[in-house]
Amino acid sequence: MKNLSILRYSAFAAAALAAASCSPDKFLDVNASPNNPTTVQPSVQLPTITIGTGFVLGNTLGRDADLFVQHYAGLANQPATEDRYVINGNYDNEWRNDLYSNNLNGAQTLIASSQETSPAYAGIAKLIKAYNFALTTDLWGDVPYSQALQGLANIHPAFDKQQDIYEGASGIQSLFDLVREGLADLDKASVLKPGADDFVYKGDLTKWKKVGNMLLLKFANTVSRKDPALATKVINEVLAKGAAGSAAINANADDFEVPFATAVGNTNPFYSYNITNRPDDQMASSRFLDSLAAFSDPRLPKYFTTTPNNTAATQTTPYGKFSGFENGNTVTPPVRANRSVYSTYVLGSAGQAPVRLLTNFQRAFILAESAITLKTAGDANALYQEGIRRSMEKTGLTTTEIDAYFAANPKIVTLAGTDAHKINQIIRQKWMAWVGNGYEAYNDYRRTGYPRLQPALNVSVTPNIPNRLLYPPSEVAGNGENIPSVVITDRVWWDVD
Repeated sequence: MKNLSILRYSAFAAAALAAASCSPDKFLDVNASPNNPTTVQPSVQLPTITIGTGFVLGNTLGRDADLFVQHYAGLANQPATEDRYVINGNYDNEWRNDLYSNNLNGAQTLIASSQETSPAYAGIAKLIKAYNFALTTDLWGDVPYSQALQGLANIHPAFDKQQDIYEGASGIQSLFDLVREGLADLDKASVLKPGADDFVYKGDLTKWKKVGNMLLLKFANTVSRKDPALATKVINEVLAKGAAGSAAINANADDFEVPFATAVGNTNPFYSYNITNRPDDQMASSRFLDSLAAFSDPRLPKYFTTTPNNTAATQTTPYGKFSGFENGNTVTPPVRANRSVYSTYVLGSAGQAPVRLLTNFQRAFILAESAITLKTAGDANALYQEGIRRSMEKTGLTTTEIDAYFAANPKIVTLAGTDAHKINQIIRQKWMAWVGNGYEAYNDYRRTGYPRLQPALNVSVTPNIPNRLLYPPSEVAGNGENIPSVVITDRVWWDVD
């Protein structure tokens, strides 16, 4: 998955070797390895943490979150056990390698090397760092934060409370302030600026500023039930920069999504797992298919493949037949030809679909929710409808198709009833839109209780959908004295019952 970044590191190492071999002054530098440079150009570092962030969201953590929110179901191997909530903290690779070593340490290294002369890179790195720390604390709760990323200077970092990570405390910078600092860096004069090495926006810092403001909205939305005053303040801060959140991502073309390619080793992580490596491990959840079919949702064939030869299809719709599997079921699944699996929206035609991290539809749904619960500015119903439209457009539906759906389903696309019912409508539509990003849907489910999901069948560890992940064995072994004692039914700080 990281061949693009590896190639860039190899090219830099080769250049360093060539330079050293041509200089007689370097002849006696026997302790300096040209194949292990101590400094790396920002243009080499940025792709690594960008691709790494998309990879970690689309790999094991994303797949498990998809199971918890019942977008997908497990049939065999790890997905089958994890679908029944037997997770046991088996996230060593994601915690130790993907998050802390690659994405977070890589971001911190880029910040350190570019802050003084090229803050454009430092600003982007701070936004990526904030996103990865948010993902880490959202899934695990208290995590190493203020004392993390110090290398040998601190090999046993303390675990900061999630509240302090989000809100800040003495000696602890809040995630909000980290983002604000990154936004400030993007406005500074910079010797080096990203270009083609920026796989997402090709060096367009205006779009990276939208990412920063989107992160402020996302973080505020996450803590909105636990700390509504802070959430209101931050959302108003973003709204003051532009009506309807225009300072954040306000066009589908500006979505923060990490690109992948069709070449072997560079494909989307969902494709690599579900098509290349483990094609028999997962298929669509019948519960999610039932929900989409009940809403006559035209995104169904964009999300999942049809099964025209399956007479036992779980859903027959105007868009074709779809076959799902009950989460946690232990019966024999349908043969591969008769399974609905992820389609082009998540995978692309050959693995080139992006992993979507922050989106335009997300902004609309966040502001619709906050207009109701926090009384921030905006027409909740108009924002709700905008979120549905932008999501449908994202899947490839035409304006004519979307208009027809709206005309035929006024009760679905119009907020009505109590505030609680309206929030249920908003989160359900957001859940339907987040296919391919189970992490965001899992956050929404935990903090709101919507949609009303029933636990999987045959669960053996807890009767309820897990509220958090368990710390991985590598951290328990290496930093056990600092690890809080938790079980998967414990709620994280912002998850209000």
